[in-house]
Amino acid sequence: MAKAAPSDDGRRANRRGAARLAAVQALYQMDLAATPLNEILGEFEAHWIGREVEGETYLPVQAAHFREVVKGVVAEQRRLDPMIDAVLAKSWPLVRIETVLRAILRAGAYELDRKPDVPARVVVSEYADVADAFVGRDETGMINAVLDELARQLRAGEFETAR
Repeated sequence: MAKAAPSDDGRRANRRGAARLAAVQALYQMDLAATPLNEILGEFEAHWIGREVEGETYLPVQAAHFREVVKGVVAEQRRLDPMIDAVLAKSWPLVRIETVLRAILRAGAYELDRKPDVPARVVVSEYADVADAFVGRDETGMINAVLDELARQLRAGEFETAR
């Protein structure tokens, strides 16, 4: 398996982590602007991923993972949202959650449900890191707690053997 090329400062870039961040940004934009799926994929791959935009450098990503998460969330959203809602506090259904938090929860739930090759703890940790890039500590904690509970429901076996 090929490894990600080292970044300029000697550390390997986390291409899958960057794919998750880009996927959340794409899902956020789709939700806010009602941008069609193929348009958002093309826009991100052509103009954002691995490029410098407005002084910010966007890391190279695992393009296949980026596409899979975005397409998967779109395809599975009607099934994912009730799973997320069941974990959220009853007074805060998913529709009341900020758009970026919804995008993070949906992407994380998709990976927990459909990507068994990625350890659940990694998915939870990575999406908590994505949340940290956008929101404060309280919201990041909420993302962590919701995804952790979903992970324990969807992948109970991973947590039983860890005890």
